[in-house]
Amino acid sequence: MNAILMGAKPQFSGHETFPLRQLWLKKAFDAVLAHPHHGNAPKDIFLRDEAIVDFGVGKNMVASIRFWAVACGVLEENGDEYKVTDTATLLFNDKIGLDPYCENIATAWLMHWFLASTPDKTTTWYYIFNHLTQPVFNREAIASAISSAIADRNIKLAQATLKRDVECCIRGYAPRTSSDSPEELSEPLLGELGLIVHNSKDSFEFRRGMKRSLHNGIFGYALIDYWDRLESSGSVMAFDRVAHGFGSPGRVFKLEENSIADRLIALEQITNGGIQWTEQAGLRQITLKKSDTDSKESLKKQLLQAAYQND
Repeated sequence: MNAILMGAKPQFSGHETFPLRQLWLKKAFDAVLAHPHHGNAPKDIFLRDEAIVDFGVGKNMVASIRFWAVACGVLEENGDEYKVTDTATLLFNDKIGLDPYCENIATAWLMHWFLASTPDKTTTWYYIFNHLTQPVFNREAIASAISSAIADRNIKLAQATLKRDVECCIRGYAPRTSSDSPEELSEPLLGELGLIVHNSKDSFEFRRGMKRSLHNGIFGYALIDYWDRLESSGSVMAFDRVAHGFGSPGRVFKLEENSIADRLIALEQITNGGIQWTEQAGLRQITLKKSDTDSKESLKKQLLQAAYQND
């Protein structure tokens, strides 16, 4: 597997084995926003001794919160500082935020998109949702497949590290219900999506289908985000690419073709014609009315607002 598949610099650690919890992203957002520079904070905000008290969790969990905030696009690195992103402000700002307490399932779907659509920070998440083709799978098979994928990349990766990464990913979607640990029983943010089902001791499968809790606004946001990442994408995209391309909404959200087509048709109304669906002589494709960067960013904001307006 090449660099495009696994990313330029695959990453398999940083979360300290803790799956993403519901309020962690909000905590990271508030901590940086509350800094005197209003939205910019030195990176040691997560390293200093006071962080344990500020975040109300142990040292390793503070590191995990930082990791998830960056991986989910809530914070971005700016030299020796962290800054809150525009998307995070749109979601989590106490006064104007669409979901200031991270309660809406639309937020969980959006964070899943950020984690599983690119291999940059969460390579295992990307691999599982884009390159795992078996309907039923187990942890060992995933770890073995990833090991094979990076074997020719001259990447040093301990098997124990990889296994912990796979375990963290799986637990984020299908937590262990038999555990007595309060941390384990605390529902991970992505668990409510129902994307991975725990069949038996070490047997899991994807839950495919319509995904009724996935709002078309989140699907549309993901579509434009995916469009932005493609080289020479232009203003027209074939349906097959939306449904089956690596890092596409169809693969990441585990959607069937009929559901994808219905959602693409619905996007024309949500965006007031900004996204248009055509089907002629068996050729199915979508067109962006305006494909410049500013127009796409405006469209993504419009789609996010649509996803939360009925909550």
